[in-house]
Amino acid sequence: MAYAQIVGWGYAVPARVLTNFDLEKMVDTSDEWIRTRTGISERRIAGPKESTSTLATRAAQNALQVADLSPGRVDLVIVATSTPDYPVPSVASLVQDSIGASRAGAFDVNAACSGFIYALAVASGLISSGLYETILIIGADTLSRIVDWTDRSTCVLFGDGAGALLLRRSESPTGLRSCVLGSDGSGVSSLLIPAGGSRNPLTPEHLQNRQNTIKMKGSEVYRFAISTIVQATRQALDAAGMRVDDIDLFIPHQANIRIIQAAARALDIPDEKVFSNVHRYGNTSAASIPIALCEAIESGRVRVGANLALVGFGAGLSWGAAIVQWGVDTTPVPIAWWKSVLRNLHSREAMVRSFALRTQRRLDALRRLNGIHGV
Repeated sequence: MAYAQIVGWGYAVPARVLTNFDLEKMVDTSDEWIRTRTGISERRIAGPKESTSTLATRAAQNALQVADLSPGRVDLVIVATSTPDYPVPSVASLVQDSIGASRAGAFDVNAACSGFIYALAVASGLISSGLYETILIIGADTLSRIVDWTDRSTCVLFGDGAGALLLRRSESPTGLRSCVLGSDGSGVSSLLIPAGGSRNPLTPEHLQNRQNTIKMKGSEVYRFAISTIVQATRQALDAAGMRVDDIDLFIPHQANIRIIQAAARALDIPDEKVFSNVHRYGNTSAASIPIALCEAIESGRVRVGANLALVGFGAGLSWGAAIVQWGVDTTPVPIAWWKSVLRNLHSREAMVRSFALRTQRRLDALRRLNGIHGV
């Protein structure tokens, strides 16, 4: 039987830090109010030249570097996001081109903050079935682009970032042990962007009323989140034939520290088994779980044989829980200088290749146009 082993990981966040004290100057709020209700102290905000795809590309390159794998070996790129660069094409296609994964397919998954768990489930299934050998999955969002910065109830919550995992086929029984995915579309109004889609195309009135930004019923989402995390985690543990005591590290979606703490208490998971970085990044949607996982690895909290519980929840309403058994050594390995040189050359090659293909398309279009006009 084939298993989808996690062999690479990486994340990327913007350089710009927006603190609670910065927000005090923008809206009627305070550092104390934000910290006591959310646990958030700061968040990262994408710069003018950054987007979901650029952050996703950096995270992907870091994951490939950890795995010491060429982008040419990647069979498929899956990006979980609800803030794509464009309505069409997918962020995954932009990443596939940027990293030089010339033989890979690519598509996006939109399950909001639950998206990374959905991407993990899809990728693991495709590898276990024998259809693909190597799949790159990324959770990436730039929520700062869809936040109403005049709404103090939502603008304090969100940040930008990306996290990536590289999965490869293995005979070792590690990786995804079980997964639970769920949705309750009756709760769609609890968390949504009202305008900008096919139901309500953008109009000047929508823009004036900021209907193209996140609208959230906080109390509804809060209650949904706690009960859903607990129920989904238990279901995933049952499916894996495990108990709560078997969890070595609990990594939930990083939305609110009170949600995380309440869910952990309900599951009877001790604090030392819970990982949270919400105070540094806020809610980065689909990126929050992979960023947290990468930081947990950096801090030495993920070791071979560890059982991880990853749980997400978000708009849809949607949720997903996964039990993952870790199977590879996480000790950082120094990169040989010549490998760094090769990676830089490969990145430049990918840029040149993309530019050459775009140029060729333009030239072909000009030739066809000239042929039509008989020149």
